[in-house]
Amino acid sequence: MRMWAGVATAVGAGAAVTALTGAVLSMSNQPPNQLRATVRGSVQTSEGRLPHAFLTLATYPDSLAGEHGKNGGPHPDWVSYGPTTNLEGPAHAVVTVTVRQYDTGGTVPDPYFAQVHGTLGGTETIDGKVVTGINPNTVAHTFTLHMFPANQPTEFISVPLPGVPASAPNVANGYPAPHVVTFSFITGGPGRYIWNCEFPCGTYYDGFGGPMSTQGYMDGTLTVG
Repeated sequence: MRMWAGVATAVGAGAAVTALTGAVLSMSNQPPNQLRATVRGSVQTSEGRLPHAFLTLATYPDSLAGEHGKNGGPHPDWVSYGPTTNLEGPAHAVVTVTVRQYDTGGTVPDPYFAQVHGTLGGTETIDGKVVTGINPNTVAHTFTLHMFPANQPTEFISVPLPGVPASAPNVANGYPAPHVVTFSFITGGPGRYIWNCEFPCGTYYDGFGGPMSTQGYMDGTLTVG
């Protein structure tokens, strides 16, 4: 779960380069406001009893929600995560992430990113159903956490988020009813990691420019401490 070298081998050259491209591009951006995981109790794991922390995020087809406000900020048409992409969580803990996914989907260029990697049990839960991956033709975004090892524990987590049908009607908040995705992973010691979407639907850099490489949209950080 935490070995980058093993992940790189499993991913293969194309997916590894894709993930590293996102990491390099994201380092040049200033982080937005922080969202701290909330610790609620503890949970038994193979590593002993650990604190259990929770984060709740959403993905949108535009920037008219979350930290950018109703006017969408400088790029109202950019896809985005919310309420922020700068996350914090405790070290040596189980972190459970819930993502409400409002965007439509398509075919992810590398099917590796249609599978779940690095989570507890190697699974995610989508609308109450436990799965190990989804159809690569129905991916909207991914939550992919990675970083070069640098005197800190290494982590690689990648979870696909299924797309909402384009024909789905909007509800009261102006978006269609979302897919609700949950997954959990164990953090190591203190460190700072990059996470981003690995579905290149931006501009330039083989689709990884624009929102894909800009913190506050499809790119962020996780500070563990």
